Amino acid sequence: MEDRRTVRSFENLEVWKSSRDVRLFVAELVNKLPPDERYRLRDQMIRAARSATANIAEGFGRFHYQENIQFCRQARGSLYELLDHLITGNDENLFTSQEVKQARKLIEKAIALCNGYIGYLEKARESDK
Repeated sequence: MEDRRTVRSFENLEVWKSSRDVRLFVAELVNKLPPDERYRLRDQMIRAARSATANIAEGFGRFHYQENIQFCRQARGSLYELLDHLITGNDENLFTSQEVKQARKLIEKAIALCNGYIGYLEKARESDK
């Protein structure tokens, strides 16, 4: 885990990098959706994927552990939301099981890193008291 005091940019955080991989994968995946899903599932998926990286970045910029933790929790929620959208797309035959499997693997990695980063921040907060 990165030491918050030595990481100079959110772009160096493994959790942000992993969430970015999710966002890039989703951006490509939703291009195959039919036009009638443009402002429904496609838009929701893009927003959830962007929300994950944006919340990690915003939390990093807050410089207070509790605020950073809260933004990471928001990012984690967005990743779970995205997983639900993928399952919905699969249920409606918009995505293949293989596409969902690939996306799930990326999302689960990002969630695990998010959980780890939250744990790190909680420990750092306690040690600074």
